[in-house]
Amino acid sequence: MKRFNTTGTCFPNKHYMVDLTERVAAIRAMVDNGDYFCINRGRQYGKTTTLEALANALQQDYVVFSISFEVVGDDAFLSEKTLAKAFIDSLGRQVKFNLVKQLTDKLTDVIGKLVSVPLENMSLPVLDELISDLCLAGEKPVVVIIDEVDQASNYESFIKFLGLLRAKYLNREKMPTFHSVILAGVYDIRNLKLKIRKDEEHSYNSPWNIAANFDIPMELSKNGIAGMLADYEADHSTGMDIDAMAKLLSDYTGGYPFLVSRLCQIMDEKLQKTEGFGSLSECWTKDGFLSALKVLLDERNTLFDDMIKKINDFPELRQLLHDTLCTGRRISFSQDDKPQNLALMFNFIRNDGGKVAVANRIFEIRLYNLFILEESRRNPELNSAGSVERSLYVKNGRLDMDTVMERFAVHYADLFGHRHGAFAEADARQCFLMFLVPIINGTGHYYVEAQTRDERRMDVVVDYRGDQFIVELKIWRGEAYREHGIEQLCDYLESMHMKKGYLLTFNLADGKQPGHHVTNVGDKTILETVV
Repeated sequence: MKRFNTTGTCFPNKHYMVDLTERVAAIRAMVDNGDYFCINRGRQYGKTTTLEALANALQQDYVVFSISFEVVGDDAFLSEKTLAKAFIDSLGRQVKFNLVKQLTDKLTDVIGKLVSVPLENMSLPVLDELISDLCLAGEKPVVVIIDEVDQASNYESFIKFLGLLRAKYLNREKMPTFHSVILAGVYDIRNLKLKIRKDEEHSYNSPWNIAANFDIPMELSKNGIAGMLADYEADHSTGMDIDAMAKLLSDYTGGYPFLVSRLCQIMDEKLQKTEGFGSLSECWTKDGFLSALKVLLDERNTLFDDMIKKINDFPELRQLLHDTLCTGRRISFSQDDKPQNLALMFNFIRNDGGKVAVANRIFEIRLYNLFILEESRRNPELNSAGSVERSLYVKNGRLDMDTVMERFAVHYADLFGHRHGAFAEADARQCFLMFLVPIINGTGHYYVEAQTRDERRMDVVVDYRGDQFIVELKIWRGEAYREHGIEQLCDYLESMHMKKGYLLTFNLADGKQPGHHVTNVGDKTILETVV
């Protein structure tokens, strides 16, 4: 029986996975064209699985060596000799374990001779000749795929190795060389100065400027996810609404492969062991999805650990993500900006109509929780108010959002009412989230609707045990602006098929009295809280 996989390479006969046929065909077109290129994506973005499928697709028409620098060890990159030897030995292991098709006796003999060259005789000029000998011996063009190149990117020897490949590429009409070279990793090899040790980071420039641009989408599409779910449904007959489930997965993950697979894995393997889900059919519902989402957001995994490590390693990256989420400023997207370039390389952000946006809703929630936790340490009063009085807000297992809004107004007035205009808009928003998080923590979650996040408006969507609440946060700028805000909220409620919404207005200057007001607009009810 197949299962969802979140560790290592996925194989179609063992794992439920999105059909990669179109993606592999697009990459193969680059190989057929003789391109040298890099596949750079964030951690657990499906790179290795894609390379495995690509290698299989190329085997009939090319001699394909698919190796990984992850297994050679750091010692291999300490010198030109050790790197050249490690590279040749990696090719030899591919032959030894029958992983290379289209081998002729001549090519096998050449590989054997290359492997037998002792370390003391190795150098990059020797490797240059060996590559030519190898490519001459093959009856078909030779393609080399190198995964996990990040393992080598701290070393000067690797820079020189790339220089060798570049020189051979530029001289390819005169001297035999690889038909195509594909490098895969997180860091863009064309920007190695970002990864070189700090004391040397300005000393080297990557010679990999021959690389063709790789702009083939690697995220999973909604239709691709639906196809994977149809495969699963054929085996398990859960009765799930495949299209609706695929949309939920796509909306929350942005197609990030690990996040899609992990949510599916939780619904398939873990939910039946928790209260409220007695059958697999109950797991594959919206309630099941939201419960799986809560499990994912609460767990530690390699992807989240790596994200936190990256924002701690790069303070400018942390600042970019914080400003994007918490200040309401719409930051213009530019790949020339170093923090944005880093965030884009790690797949933490995306280009949203020329503005910076966090890559997916799950990353947003995780980062919001981190930033709010940090802020709550600086302002513990509001955070503790929500935690201490939690029993007031949850009644018979359901969240009473009316009471949440009323009590927030009380605590806000006590703690911050005297600050008025000196209180920044971003601070006002964070105050509400600091109050909300301890109330719903452990059972519910929230996210900020990306389409409404700007300097004037931000919609917070709260999910709690299957109930959803929409809270629009606005800064008071006059009655006309308030009426427009109510109209916007009603439109959003209509799109979400909901009848009731909440408008939280922050009065940062004189002109609006605090209090609660109920407004009916058609069949919609708006509870407005002014603080």
